Amino acid sequence: MHQTHPEIRPRPGLLDIPLYVGGESRLPGAGPVLKLSSNENPHGPSPRALAAYREAADRLALYPDSSHETLRRAIAEMHGLAPDRIICGNGSDEILTLLAQAYAGPGDEVIHTEHGFAMYPIAARAAGATPVAVPERDRRTDVDAILAACTVRTRLVYIANPNNPTGTMIGSDEVARLAAGLPPGAILMLDGAYAEYVDAPGFDAGRALVDGRDNVVMTRTFSKIHGLAGLRVGWGYGPDHIIAALMRLRGPFNVSLPALAAATEAIRDRDWVERCARLNARWRDWLAAELARAGVPSDPSHANFILARFPSPEIARACDAALRADGIIVRRVDGYGFPAALRITIGDEAACRRVAHSVARFMDQA
Repeated sequence: MHQTHPEIRPRPGLLDIPLYVGGESRLPGAGPVLKLSSNENPHGPSPRALAAYREAADRLALYPDSSHETLRRAIAEMHGLAPDRIICGNGSDEILTLLAQAYAGPGDEVIHTEHGFAMYPIAARAAGATPVAVPERDRRTDVDAILAACTVRTRLVYIANPNNPTGTMIGSDEVARLAAGLPPGAILMLDGAYAEYVDAPGFDAGRALVDGRDNVVMTRTFSKIHGLAGLRVGWGYGPDHIIAALMRLRGPFNVSLPALAAATEAIRDRDWVERCARLNARWRDWLAAELARAGVPSDPSHANFILARFPSPEIARACDAALRADGIIVRRVDGYGFPAALRITIGDEAACRRVAHSVARFMDQA
């Protein structure tokens, strides 16, 4: 064991950053488990994406295209965007981290909502900035509270729409009001990791707002509906001046060759995306209704999970234990400010029926 050298130490505050903890995938002593803790797509990737991934195996000795041109053009074509204003990353996490590195530092503030994605304050602290948590209203992003929290030191505002872990969202008019009300020099980042699951008429995940303003960036991921979480691919769309800055920070080969190949086919397979969204909506709504009938309510979700709320933290913990005893792993969300809730990813029909049965049985005995 090496002793700590008194002159070799990380930047002040770095070791105070909490480690991000992903969803569990194993249970001690258990065999195969039903993992519903990481919002993964139970139907997997598009067959076209899988074929492209396998074909890429013959080219693993080669560096990937550092311009990501083929993938950027495919994204632009499918979403009606300008390819030169798209940046690809090692998951959308990388892009939100690059934003903090480029635009926030010591003395600056980065706003996120109190129940927002844990990576937002981590990215702020890693850049040396101060994260500022803003209260939500009924588990929804509160635009007025965010605007009231802004100061001359505000550099970034992160919001996920729909949000994780609540599954709630705000309308386009509210997002536009937020962007318009930010102080000069502040950027709004719209995290659209779950955007493909939204079926609200006219929802564009912020695209029109990005096109109409110079202070808004939107991000998307291939980890959720596209089923490529293991490959780590995400993308962002923003004004020229912001994308130019981020391009100077990202690594030249930050997205691997097989990931680029699979993502390019995944984004083009619209039928697969629509199928996954349709199945998710059907079983999400079914599971929410079944849990509500068992005494476990949740807000209407616009994502691929529900936030199941229990009468107390003790009952939530006990239900989690009961689910684990049944070989089912869901996500405890104490760290997100919900000690009396469990986040449950929407699986396939068999998974949803299994969860509903286990929770109902527990609640009958609680």
